[in-house]
Amino acid sequence: MELFPELLKSWRKQRRFSQLALALEANVSARHLAYLETGRARPSAEMVNRLGEALGLPLSARNQLLARAGFAARYERRAWDDPQLEPVRRAVAWTLERHSPWPGLAVDRLWRVVRFNAPAHVLFGQLGVEEGASLLDFLVSARARAVIENWPQVAHQAALRLRTESTAQGGVAELDRFAQQLAAVSLPEGDGGGPLIVTRFRLGDACVSLFATVGQFGSPEDLTLDDLRLELFFPADDASERVLRDLGSGAERPGRQKHEGPAGP
Repeated sequence: MELFPELLKSWRKQRRFSQLALALEANVSARHLAYLETGRARPSAEMVNRLGEALGLPLSARNQLLARAGFAARYERRAWDDPQLEPVRRAVAWTLERHSPWPGLAVDRLWRVVRFNAPAHVLFGQLGVEEGASLLDFLVSARARAVIENWPQVAHQAALRLRTESTAQGGVAELDRFAQQLAAVSLPEGDGGGPLIVTRFRLGDACVSLFATVGQFGSPEDLTLDDLRLELFFPADDASERVLRDLGSGAERPGRQKHEGPAGP
């Protein structure tokens, strides 16, 4: 297990700071920072927090720095149904509901679905993904290969994003494992040309092309909120927009024939 000096030095190098640059960013002398990295000086809890902020560390990594320096963790991980998170739950619900008829969802740092809006429930339900499920498990499944027409491109972009997210958090074994699987996919020649990579879902006889924006809370003081991401999908063409509006209005699912006659039990 890395002690505080080793962990601080590791994070500094990963963030590509020189000792002088980090010292200036954290408003501490370069000599004192050097002493902290060699163990010749012990930091205060306030100094650990200041260094964590200067390095732009996720809250979980700041807790780890505090623990290695001999201090109690500062940041809690509240359950999603904690009463103190009620304003946040309302904000997430408000955002996702008003994003309809386009699909929107909230995921945690391991890409587990925390919440769908109604269109996302319909769309991802047809893909076999429900709330609480892992989008990463879906991405590496045979089901994803069958329903995502441009799965190699999507897998490649997902691998890049997973590596970025893992690096930002100091290395997350589960993200690295999925990134390695997805990065092994071969891209077809001549790939690219558009302004962004869309995901083309095949739903029966219809194709829905989507792109997404990713949002997060700007000032979290809780580990659950620090991990939370909002994924808001948009149609990439007119045909996809029509399909999504049909899904949102409760129309027949794409590619399914309307069944005439009495409903079954």
